[in-house]
Amino acid sequence: MRKYKFVPRKPVKFKELIVDIKGKTWEITKTADFTPQKINEFVPPAVTLKVDGETVTRTVLPDPTDENSAAPSDKGKQASFGQGNGVSQEGMTSEPASIEAATPEPETKGTDAAPSVSTTDVSSSWQNLLYDDRFLQARAQAKTGGDPELLIGKRKIKATPLAMREIHEEMAAVIVEGDVVSAEVRELRTGRKLLKLKMADDTNGLAAQYFFEKGEDTSCLEKNLCRGKRVRARGEVRQDKYSGGLVMQLSNLMLVPTGTYSHEDNHPTPRVELHLHTKMSTDALIDVDRLLTTVKEWNHPAVAITDHGVVQSFPIVQALAAEKGVKVIYGMEGYLIEDIPADITRDQQKYTHIILLAKNRVGLQNLYRLVSLSHLRYFKKRPLIPRAILDENREGLIVGSACVAGELFRAVLDDLPRSEQLRIASYYDYLEIQPIGDNRFLLQDDRYPNIKTDRDLQKLNEVIVSLGEELNLPVCATCDSHYLFDEDKIYREILLSKWGKSGEPEQLPDLYLRTTEEMLEEFSYLGETKAFEVVVSNTRGVSELVEDFAPLPADGKLYSPQISGSDTELERMCYAKAKRLYGDPLPAIVEERLKSELEAIIGNGFGVLYYIAHKLVAHSLGDGYLVGSRGSVGSSFVATMADITEVNPLPPHYLCPQCQYNEFITDGSVGGGFDLADKACPKCGAALHKDGHNIPFAVFLGFEGDKVPDIDLNFSGDYQPQAHKYTEELFGRDNVFRAGTISGIQDRTAFGYVKKYAEQRQLVTNDIYAESLLTGITKVKNTTGQHPGGIMVCPRDMDILAFTPIQHPANKKESGIITTHFDYHSIEGRMVKLDILGHDDPTVIRILEDLTGIKPSEIPFDDPATISLFSSTEALGLTPEQLNGDTVGTLGIPEYGTQFVRQMLEDTHPQNFSELVRISGFSHGTDVWLNNAKDLITAGEVKLEDAISTRDDVMNYLIQHGVAPKIAFNVMENVRKGRGLEKKNKQGQPVSKNEEALRKEKIPEWFINSCKKISYLFPRAHAVAYVMMAFRIAWFKIYHPLAFYAAYFTVRARGSFDGKAILPGLASQEKMWKYIQAKGRDASAVEKDSATNIEVAMEMAQRGFRFKPIDLARSHVRDFVVEDGMLLPPLSCVPGLGETVAEEIVAARENGPFTSKEDLRKRGKVSHTIVETLTEMGALEGMPDEEQLNLFG
Repeated sequence: MRKYKFVPRKPVKFKELIVDIKGKTWEITKTADFTPQKINEFVPPAVTLKVDGETVTRTVLPDPTDENSAAPSDKGKQASFGQGNGVSQEGMTSEPASIEAATPEPETKGTDAAPSVSTTDVSSSWQNLLYDDRFLQARAQAKTGGDPELLIGKRKIKATPLAMREIHEEMAAVIVEGDVVSAEVRELRTGRKLLKLKMADDTNGLAAQYFFEKGEDTSCLEKNLCRGKRVRARGEVRQDKYSGGLVMQLSNLMLVPTGTYSHEDNHPTPRVELHLHTKMSTDALIDVDRLLTTVKEWNHPAVAITDHGVVQSFPIVQALAAEKGVKVIYGMEGYLIEDIPADITRDQQKYTHIILLAKNRVGLQNLYRLVSLSHLRYFKKRPLIPRAILDENREGLIVGSACVAGELFRAVLDDLPRSEQLRIASYYDYLEIQPIGDNRFLLQDDRYPNIKTDRDLQKLNEVIVSLGEELNLPVCATCDSHYLFDEDKIYREILLSKWGKSGEPEQLPDLYLRTTEEMLEEFSYLGETKAFEVVVSNTRGVSELVEDFAPLPADGKLYSPQISGSDTELERMCYAKAKRLYGDPLPAIVEERLKSELEAIIGNGFGVLYYIAHKLVAHSLGDGYLVGSRGSVGSSFVATMADITEVNPLPPHYLCPQCQYNEFITDGSVGGGFDLADKACPKCGAALHKDGHNIPFAVFLGFEGDKVPDIDLNFSGDYQPQAHKYTEELFGRDNVFRAGTISGIQDRTAFGYVKKYAEQRQLVTNDIYAESLLTGITKVKNTTGQHPGGIMVCPRDMDILAFTPIQHPANKKESGIITTHFDYHSIEGRMVKLDILGHDDPTVIRILEDLTGIKPSEIPFDDPATISLFSSTEALGLTPEQLNGDTVGTLGIPEYGTQFVRQMLEDTHPQNFSELVRISGFSHGTDVWLNNAKDLITAGEVKLEDAISTRDDVMNYLIQHGVAPKIAFNVMENVRKGRGLEKKNKQGQPVSKNEEALRKEKIPEWFINSCKKISYLFPRAHAVAYVMMAFRIAWFKIYHPLAFYAAYFTVRARGSFDGKAILPGLASQEKMWKYIQAKGRDASAVEKDSATNIEVAMEMAQRGFRFKPIDLARSHVRDFVVEDGMLLPPLSCVPGLGETVAEEIVAARENGPFTSKEDLRKRGKVSHTIVETLTEMGALEGMPDEEQLNLFG
């Protein structure tokens, strides 16, 4: 028997916390076998923590009353908790409790001695005690006295805060108050945590920080320190040695009321706003979500959306209005001109503002038509609407006279004759008047000497009211709202500063959304009855004329173009190819996958999409260009059988090309079919093919197979225009449109606006203050554009205006391209979007095939030499010293050529194709490799083949470990989007119990933690497709090096090849490369691109290959040519000589060789500078400067 004695010392104290440990001496009889691995099977005793009267119980050590238990301790060793074992707690005494082993008595006969257990087994129990969540939360509450407003410290801060602008040097005991700009709690290497806080008041900003001890609970801060919260802080302001700026070292931090303005509309009969601008007007700031929430809270019957010249907010308005139950009047503030101009680009057109409200669906179609015509035919700085065109499309529209820029207000302002005012007013369905604050800028306008007082502005409105009375037209009071609340005015001042506006706040109109009470007060000068009429009765009357309808189809249906027999043909071709490969009857695993996919695809109306993709790929392949797949389309076996993608998503398998013998490996023992060992067919002896990448179909079309497929295809960049043209042939030119995009102001641009605003007002502020104002102006529309390869297809029997107006990208008519007016994201679930993207890899593959005659389909994906390239340089015949220390040979290989990925390869040493796929997933994901998989692999906790790299890994791993497929799919969807394990509601609260389900199936902790860290996961199908392309190119690098370098420099170095530095040879290349490397982060983007090309050129030189000089007679415009065992560079690699000039030279030399530099300048249209550069590069050797006079010829 062995005795163990617990020797308590003084209680462990944490200021006001006392840990009371029960028991003094324990005697334990060992009668059972004990191993460290079984320590968790024993029941420990209770240790009680008393925290301010609250008792928390935690078990730590084996139960001394159980004679069958064993004690986890070694002879002569002690384990303690406290400073000695790395547990650092504020206020801990220097005398920790300890556990020590008593002198053992002789063992009882027949009883084995207890094996030793390391001290860490015991001490970790004590650490578990200290880091129990309940204990940490109790400790955190004790440090703040349990006050929910206190975040750091025990006492509330009651002193008056100092304005942050007064802090310009180190100060002690400073108190400030401000809004949270940003907050982050970082875990340091030591286990401690660091709070980094930025806050700002109305005068300036200030950074602050606070260190937490290891294990301290910071959840309260992470929950409360976010934008929209206001804090008061006490601390010392010191200069930070890292940033050089002033930082407050916090001692106290508390939440305080935000001091937000009260915005309520309590009138029993609320009004309706008929003139309002969202962020889609480039000078407005109203967020749609915030607007509709306000309208709902104010109980307004409806609200009109009337952006300047566009209707681009309609899709998001429709979605949010349905969610919040708000009626929206869809409209626009247009720019009216009198005549249809003969030449819109030259005619000077005077325009006035006009309000157009869609009364019903007919009016909506006409509104969309007017938007389209104004952008396509009548655009001059802004989309103009000729009156005659408006008259043709006026049905279903309610036309209002608009604001101070409307023709009626201008007529009154210019004091035109009453008869003329009546004529103008009679054109409209209702007249508008607005608060005098909207027009107060007129008081400073020298053009209107008679407008001097507010009363003069009121009289203008009174005239319009009288016109309405005389014509029996309703007069409506509107706000022309450009920002939601009065306090938001500063953001519009910032926004307008980019146009160099005056900048004085009082000179800008007050364009906020007013309550009913405010508007009634504003127009009280009209008398109580008339004020109620214009503010409430008439605005509600206009609203009642408008039907409640959606501006986009709201039936959830995808309107696909119809191709007769497409479903039948898709099914036929898929089964035909499957039987050709796998035999007839099909193996069960193939039959079931193909049948279930086809049922989902055709049943949900997606068959035509697959058929269209098949036609596009077949057309490209017929013209000799390989097509790569993107996204998750490779997850679909139907896509494989329809020749849309090369990626086979079935489990790894062998396949006989002769007799269709097949063998599937479904136990997870191999990552992919390309990794299988070579094998002969057991039936006919033929070499078996290997395929299959184990990708679930649910990744593509969802668990129910009803998600609209997003079939992204990578065409050669050279072939992309032909692919786009082919879509026009398939569907008709009038039914094919480029997918439009809308760009908003981003943080960096907004930051510049804020700084300019401060400079205009001579405000001395720091970057934190500027950052505090960013959110007010970000996402305001900046410009429009087009998706690089997105094509929106309208069914032949429908009008595009059923979905969206149309326009030119960025309103550039010269582009000849027509895009959707709405951002494509908002309509791609209603219209078919084809992603016909341009990519370099298919172009490189085509060049390599042309240069070598080797078809890419003949390249094996398990070639040992090619695989070795990703872990060593031996296959290149080079040492790392010859490659600037690189230990892998992937320079110039897509996916694997960057420094980041090369380092990843050096860390992992991939040995097969599946591991290369994992590397691709790591490199494309966010928070997947760094601080996640890399750490797990480096620590030996996880092998490369097990770490999470793609979204499919999550689902496959969980299903293989017993988790229900539906739960596994849901977890995958959450993780890939960076949501962690759980689905969350809008408040960020979990509404699922996935983690509980995972723990029930004993999913390892490393896997769960890894999922929680991930922000974005790449699809495995996308990674496989990319790696297939990259592997082929790597194969050529080994076996056909000159072809590889020719293709690389032709495609990937286009526009960034520095001929002067690279062509002379290795010494010149090394000199330039070292020069760029020495610049580090100061190197320009052009220099960084050039450095990559130089690295590849240096490798080429080390392998014994070199460039020929530029040859005016034979060099191509842009292509590198293999000639005499060397590379002949193109003309366009001469610095300053672009492709246009190169084409001029090539065209000129067709008419005879250049006889002199003068002749080159004239016929080749080459500048003196280019001639000098060509001379320096040796390309004009022996060529005279001028023409030689022939006296006898």
